Amino acid sequence: MTIHVKPQRGLDTLKPYVPGKPIEEVQREYGLKEVIKLASNENPLGPSPKALAAIEQALPTLNLYPDAQSYHLRRALAEHLGVEMKQIAVGNGADGIILQTGMAYLEEGDEVIVSRSSFPIYDKTTHTMRATLIKTPLKSYGVDLEAMVQAITDRTKLIFVCNPNNPTGTIVTADKVDAFMSRVPDHALVIFDEAYYELVDSDQFPDTLKYVREGRSNVMTIRTFSKIYGLAGIRLGYAIATPEALAPLFQVKGVFEVNLLAQAAGIAALEDKEFLNKTVESNRAGLRYLYGEFKRLGLNYVESHTNFVLVEIGPRAATVQQRLLEKGVIVRPCTGYDLPDFLRITVGDEAQNVRLIEALEDVL
Repeated sequence: MTIHVKPQRGLDTLKPYVPGKPIEEVQREYGLKEVIKLASNENPLGPSPKALAAIEQALPTLNLYPDAQSYHLRRALAEHLGVEMKQIAVGNGADGIILQTGMAYLEEGDEVIVSRSSFPIYDKTTHTMRATLIKTPLKSYGVDLEAMVQAITDRTKLIFVCNPNNPTGTIVTADKVDAFMSRVPDHALVIFDEAYYELVDSDQFPDTLKYVREGRSNVMTIRTFSKIYGLAGIRLGYAIATPEALAPLFQVKGVFEVNLLAQAAGIAALEDKEFLNKTVESNRAGLRYLYGEFKRLGLNYVESHTNFVLVEIGPRAATVQQRLLEKGVIVRPCTGYDLPDFLRITVGDEAQNVRLIEALEDVL
């Protein structure tokens, strides 16, 4: 007799997150030798050299379990950010922190507010926990904090503010965040997802850590080592919040959530200021080049505070994305972000950017 164990109710309606195609898959599928990936906002300069050296040094100890508390990594982060170690939690990428937060806080019937055309992991986490997803509209391709305030009810538990927003690259400014936070009730936890924080070039960007330093327990900031330090492959993210806000995360997280190599790499990467500055400078030069080329090609784009650009292609965006794929250039379609006429294109290194434009011009 066959017994079928039923999965969680409603799981069949859950849309899995679809990442950018890996280079190896495109090589196999199209018989290509040289493929560039500009779809997942990875660092084109590679990983932090100091992080690589730390990983190599840690390799002989892989027979041991990692420190379950990530003590040295959390202490290094606390010193780097000017907060207390008890105000730091680490996870398996920013995605891992988001999932931990959902597991720790959400119950069936709770409401989660997110922006339309934002990071889809918020949606997935909400649905997984059987909470109710509330989506607010974009405003000038950015998160509309006023619409979010208007959407708050007694059932609101979490509010995700992606800043800069993925996939649009826009920011909400400090004055708007201050006004927003003054109106958020204590029962709603605001989560600022600042995955691209180090790449922002604006004196109007908010200092969300000030709320943590003030002891406000309904705010959390999430950041990552994936982008600026080039460590997407080891999956390392972290949250900054009051100990009261983080306590539920420590209760639900996996015992060895952050592996030994990730902990070693993270500590070393924080000391690699030369690589961080090099990444920022390369990204800004790449943005300037791409803006100029998009204008020359007559393509509208959204000015970005990140390492990607949202480019308007029009109704044939999916066709253009496929043609670029056939030429060995992977970019991100935005249908899953409710922006079907757009492509999200990661800023590459100089050679990658030139190849992208050559391929795009040929396809168009």
